[in-house]
This record gives sequence, C-alpha cells and structure tokens, in this order.
Amino acid sequence: MKIAPLIEALNTRPDVEHLLVHTGQHYDRRMSQAFFDDLGMPRPDMDLGVGSGSHAEQTASVMVEFEKVLLCERPDWVVVVGDVNSTMACTITAKKLGVKVAHVEAGLRSRDMSMPEEINRLVTDRLSDLLLTPDRLSSGNLLQEGVPVEKIRFVGNIMIDTLEAHRDRAALLDVAEVVRRNLLLPGTVVPDLSKGFALLTMHRPSNVDQVEVLEPILAFLTGEVAPVIPLIWPIHPRTGKMLESFGLWDKAAWCPGLVLTHPLGYHEMLRLNMQAVVALTDSGGLQEECCVLGTPCLTLRWNTERPVTLKEHGGAGVLVGNSVERIRHEFHAALGTERAPQRPEFWDGRAAMRCVTAIFEV
Repeated sequence: MKIAPLIEALNTRPDVEHLLVHTGQHYDRRMSQAFFDDLGMPRPDMDLGVGSGSHAEQTASVMVEFEKVLLCERPDWVVVVGDVNSTMACTITAKKLGVKVAHVEAGLRSRDMSMPEEINRLVTDRLSDLLLTPDRLSSGNLLQEGVPVEKIRFVGNIMIDTLEAHRDRAALLDVAEVVRRNLLLPGTVVPDLSKGFALLTMHRPSNVDQVEVLEPILAFLTGEVAPVIPLIWPIHPRTGKMLESFGLWDKAAWCPGLVLTHPLGYHEMLRLNMQAVVALTDSGGLQEECCVLGTPCLTLRWNTERPVTLKEHGGAGVLVGNSVERIRHEFHAALGTERAPQRPEFWDGRAAMRCVTAIFEV
C-alpha cells in the first residue's frame, strides 16, 4: 500500500531505473499477493522468499538475501518503507555496503520499546540518509533526537495516496457481498448491514498472545458489541491461531451477530471502513484511514506512533488499550458520534511525488 504510489511516481522519471524487491516477510497470499493484485502493482523484480520465523531469523535472512541483491545491482539508493523487520534489515545491509538509504514514513514514535516496530524505526532512522516524514509531529521527533534538519523532508502520508487513488473503486463494492464472499465459516448468517456495523481488526501480541487479555476482550465483543450492532471481524492468521490454542475459537465462531471473515483485500477493507459506524483496531494503517474517512476509531493500544490520528490532534481515534472497561466506555460513546473526516497537512494524495522529488534533490 505504501510502495504502489511510490512506483507510480518513479515511473514519471524516465531517467531513473528502479527495481522492486519483495522480501517475502508477509507470506500469506491473502495478505500479500492479493494486495499486489488489488493495487495493480507489477510483479516484484526479486522475491527473497524469507517467510516466517523469529525476529532474529527474519532479520538475518533478509540481510543475507538482500546483500546479494545489492552486490549484483549496485544501486545509488535503497528506499525502505514503514517499520517491519525488513525495513531495518535492508537499511543495515545497505549502509554496510555504502549505499544511501531513504526512509519513507520516518520519525514515527510510540516511545514503547516493548514493540519490535519501535526498535526497527529507531535503528532505521538513525542510519538513513534521507528521512521522509508523514506529519510534522514526526519531523519534530527527529529534530529532538538530534537529526540534522537537512536530512529531514516533510512529505505527507503516502498511505493516503493509495486511499485517494482507490476510493472510487472501493465505493462501487457492495458491503454485504464483500462479507459473504470472504466468510471464514461457510453457512454463517450475515446480518443486515444496511443500518450500520462495527469493524474489528486485532493482531498485535499485546492483545492476542495472552489468554488473560484476549478472553475478556472476546467476552466483551460477543456479549456486548455483537448483540447491539453487527460486528465484522477479518481474522488475522496469528489471531486465529491464538483463539484456537486458548480454546476460544467456538465462542467467536458461533456468536450471533459476529461475522468472521478471511483477511480482506485492500479495496474490500477500504469499503468496509468507509461505511463502518465504528472501527476497533490495533493496526496503524487503519488508524490513518479512519482519520481521513472520519470513522470513529477505538485504537486497541496504550500508545501509538501515529498521534496525529487521535482526537487531541484533530483525528478520529482514541486510545483504549486492552482495558475492557475503557473499550466499553468509548464504544458506546462512538455509537453516537457523527463521522468527522480530518485531513492532516499533506495527507492529500501527492506524498509519493514529494518523496521522489526529495530523493533527487539530495
């Protein structure tokens, strides 16, 4: 979702050769190949096929395979995006070979060192030659850390480039049909969604890896949300695995009003977000989309690296962590909240072009 607009912007530069390297860190077809298809992206020039593993295994595997790419291709720049293990691994590998690195989505900070993504962000930003920030709060974070101002470029949110480019196509989809064709359990009764529904995504270890956390959240969802409003829950593979291991799967699967689906494609998920009465999520990207779409968002985290999406900064989100009491309070408040789309500065659909311009100005 972040690479697609960047490729489109690079294609306007006939003087530049660019190669797309897919590390294969996200290997589930519904969560990887489907996005290439949805966004009309070309097949990667190289697929490193790293797959799953521990953080150390993934990072090491990416470094080993990406080093081969760099030694063969000898690029002038490596452009990395986001905060996954591949982002950090490719950055370290490039810098050790003397290749310049540009980081798209630089400067995001949660201040939570228990999050692997925070470590990836800190290392990547420390090593990068060009830091392309999505908002002014992120630029400020870098300045406070002592990053020279000449290395920072405020370009806006590249995720919103993708949203704006695909909003009209997503709007053509029928919500009920999206849900029906992605049902995780065939035969599930799909409730009437025309009068509104809630949308849930949840995959972070802090929410799903401990039964004492996941079970109370599930009890709230099945006992207090689904009886009030239909709840659509695209199940992340990690979450499904943990539900089964804790003996909670049947409680989720057979709850009236709770509809489990496979992971959705980009357009499908965007369509649901465009119509949802409220979203509950621990996903960073969904927080950003809710901000622009105006969907009231309950962020299932105690902190966020995207504070610009929160109400106190003009956004649509509120931090609720995994406290059922806080989730309950904010859920009922959100049910009576009107949509209020917000557009932070430079979240205008042209961030990718500013990224490319910045790279060639260095």
